[in-house]
Amino acid sequence: MKKIVFALMAMSLMNVTFMSAQEEVSNNAIKGVSKGDLLVRLRGVGVVPNEDSKVGIIGGDVTLSNTFIPELDFTYFFTDHIAAELILGTSKHDVGVVNSAAGNVDLGSVWLLPPTLTAQYHFYTSSEKVFKPYIGAGLNYTLFYNVKSGDVADVSYDNALGYAAQIGFDLMINDKFFINVDAKRLFLSTDVTVDASNLAPGLSIPAEVDIDPWLLGFGIGMKF
Repeated sequence: MKKIVFALMAMSLMNVTFMSAQEEVSNNAIKGVSKGDLLVRLRGVGVVPNEDSKVGIIGGDVTLSNTFIPELDFTYFFTDHIAAELILGTSKHDVGVVNSAAGNVDLGSVWLLPPTLTAQYHFYTSSEKVFKPYIGAGLNYTLFYNVKSGDVADVSYDNALGYAAQIGFDLMINDKFFINVDAKRLFLSTDVTVDASNLAPGLSIPAEVDIDPWLLGFGIGMKF
């Protein structure tokens, strides 16, 4: 439930931002984006994991906390419609196992660094190209680092290659600056090994975890 509320709040704020900006630009002649342009955006992003897991030996489910992070991205236009976007951001999540044979187990925290590259197609709703929706798809490679182990001796995560899907829009405020709203879904899985030898001699617990987070963002950008 908390994830649904989190997502609804984020989408409501995106809608308010869009309506305000649309009113501001409606009476202005603004030059839109075209081939050769570079866009740089700074977003605030809500990261909402959508976990699914298989935990060996003790069973149960792996959980990761929601978080809110800054994100930087760069988009280059090869044509008026086709672009590539590089997305950079890192997030920290509290991790645990719930409903296991050992009860709830605190697995500490972990940082994720998932640089993501997407190919995008941009649409234009008018010849002025002021309002520009887009869709995208691509790859990410996630690095897990700065692991804190919580109740157990150690936790290790395998770095992993995954996929990304994306939808969003840019709304020009003037010839340089614009507002951005963006939603991404990362399809990300990792193999986890929990060293619980501090709880029982020689105890090692394997787990397969699908994290598959939603990234709900809004922010501002500049055209170069």
